[in-house]
Amino acid sequence: MRIVVLGGGLSPERDVSKKSASLIANALLSKGHEVALIDLYDGIESDVAVKELFRSGTDDLFSYDIPEEEPDLQRVIREHGGRREWLGPRVIEICKDADCVFLGLHGSNGENGKMQAVLEAYGIRYTGCGYTGCVIAMDKGLSKAIIAQAGYKTSEWFTLRGADITFEQVVEKVGLPFVVKPIGCGSSCGVSIVKSKDEFRSAMSYADKYEHHIIIEKYIKGREITVSILDDKALPITEIIPHEGFYDYKNKYQAGLTTHVCPAEFTEEETAKAKKIAEEEFGADSAVAIAVRRFCGRMEEQNPQEAEEARKV
Repeated sequence: MRIVVLGGGLSPERDVSKKSASLIANALLSKGHEVALIDLYDGIESDVAVKELFRSGTDDLFSYDIPEEEPDLQRVIREHGGRREWLGPRVIEICKDADCVFLGLHGSNGENGKMQAVLEAYGIRYTGCGYTGCVIAMDKGLSKAIIAQAGYKTSEWFTLRGADITFEQVVEKVGLPFVVKPIGCGSSCGVSIVKSKDEFRSAMSYADKYEHHIIIEKYIKGREITVSILDDKALPITEIIPHEGFYDYKNKYQAGLTTHVCPAEFTEEETAKAKKIAEEEFGADSAVAIAVRRFCGRMEEQNPQEAEEARKV
């Protein structure tokens, strides 16, 4: 197959995505596919022929190392002549020429449904979830609201736009310590755990640097796990154990700073419970569907026209 792998992009997770996309492209090359690795933001600046962007074989593989710090996006924009459009030149052209687009994107535009919606508008096949699922999952406030509405436990939280709130107001709402994060970023970009008043303003400024829409939630100390889903079934659980601090950007992507245990060392009962919750929350007929039906039912009573529009979405 002729496959375009999209990576990079104008996102705080630009470097992470470049690494992922490089590994994906190499894996596809090893399987005999023709591969073009394209940065979503950079695009194709020159008038090079599309066919020349595809390569095959494993003699010339891709590589990329993730720096310790998140990228300076303003500098990236300056290096591209001040261009702020997140979809680079000729990206759609090369995607249309391929049999499939493999999304190696992280963060905004790549994981929030925007790129998925664009590809669907052009009838281009791509990997991963559809744009609706991406929108829900990437918006931390929306996903938590849906999960809570469906009856699952989640930490207390609230959202706000901008940093116009006092430390005392936050403590009154969710207690201390609490977590501050941008509502639509991944890779722990902009995330802080606030344990005292002295840490509050810097945490709010750090989150606001990435996104003005912020979520604040009660901090819950516990073991951190991730449960992946394949063909609607949970894979073995992975426990994530940072050697210092929490699972922030540096601990995620610099070698040797975090231990990953798979399968995680839980009892059979704990393992079964975690997998069951993951499968239920992921399933199209469970948490999301239940919450949306309840939401639309309440809206129907207040505004039938808006309820119909919500169902369409």
